[in-house]
Amino acid sequence: MNPVEITNHYIRQASELMGLGSRVELLLLSAEAEHHVSVPIELDNGDVAVFSGYRIQHNSARGPMKGGLRFHPSVDADDVRALASLMTWKTAVVNIPYGGAKGGVACDPATLSAGELERLTRKFTQRIGSEIGPQRDIPAPDVNTNAQVMAWIMDEYSRMHGYSPAVVTGKPLELQGSAGREAATGRGVVHVVEQALADAGRSIDGATIAVQGFGNVGAHVALLAHRLGARIVAVSDASGGVRHPDGLDVPRLFTEFAVPRRDLAGYEDDGVRALSQEELLTEDVDVLVPAALGGVLDEQVAKDLRARMVVEAANGPTVPEADALLADRGIPVLPDILANAGGVTVSYFEWAQNIQSMRWTEDDVNRRLAQVMLDSYRTVRGLVEQRKLTWRTAAYVVGLGRVAKATVLRGV
Repeated sequence: MNPVEITNHYIRQASELMGLGSRVELLLLSAEAEHHVSVPIELDNGDVAVFSGYRIQHNSARGPMKGGLRFHPSVDADDVRALASLMTWKTAVVNIPYGGAKGGVACDPATLSAGELERLTRKFTQRIGSEIGPQRDIPAPDVNTNAQVMAWIMDEYSRMHGYSPAVVTGKPLELQGSAGREAATGRGVVHVVEQALADAGRSIDGATIAVQGFGNVGAHVALLAHRLGARIVAVSDASGGVRHPDGLDVPRLFTEFAVPRRDLAGYEDDGVRALSQEELLTEDVDVLVPAALGGVLDEQVAKDLRARMVVEAANGPTVPEADALLADRGIPVLPDILANAGGVTVSYFEWAQNIQSMRWTEDDVNRRLAQVMLDSYRTVRGLVEQRKLTWRTAAYVVGLGRVAKATVLRGV
């Protein structure tokens, strides 16, 4: 299955269980708009390069559309369609007043200078400038984009439409970004991990965790869980992984490898050994956190997986065949549309602050985030317990129910 087929598989599964019917199901499967643009820029050497850019807007029944913007060579229409759909269900599961969208540019930022990256961002903003806006569609950082990229988008959009800080979230604090936004996705994942372990009769203090992916999300998961007493026994990035049975020195890893974005393959310490991505995914741990790209938990990994629980910090890391196999093995998978919704939740907080010209403290943001994640977790857990559903199916039932009701109430 490609990414769209995987997402639609879960939607149809939940729709059939709910008895939504073919008419409503068709509305929920269909994107409202798809924008594919060419993005030409002049390179530093004087050559011209043309990149493909996408912004796909899936559903606006519950509010303005919301979703990240990624710069990655693998970005294509199917990838962005699936991610836009996931955003619709994610915002509905945590019950914030948004719909779903996603965007991206097929490029490798590592090969671009800072000037080329800025020109690419501004040109892409010009191309989609009439399709986004504070009450229409609000981009945010995603893979290989950050606060600086959001600042360029805000500035370029504001040149066309007047000062508009609420057009994007994940901005620098100096440009009306929100305190707590950078760590929000990882913090939300840790809230889910902590609560799921508690429900299983365990404390996060002393629990063993492996994190696949040591980018912004995975690094914050590791750091925040470590502060709560968890033993982070293995982490990895694209260069490879490292393991220590007694727990890695996460603060050092975060400071020396996550913040400056250095390859983990260069990490050395007493008792630390290297391991591959495949070895990390089958570590014998209490919790496995896939926090990189999608599709890493396939059927073979699911057969060999030894974690007692999987909490998805990445979007779409588990393919349907693996999901079914893990369910048969009794290994709970806390799905992406619940577990990694902390980022979009704090993006909503940032947007609300911008609209109201207010600023909340980091304590305010973190407290509100904890409440949203806990309330959402409990809602999904209720369906898991009452109807004996998997966590993923229960989360989709919650999300589809809210979007379907809004769609029917508003009319076709």
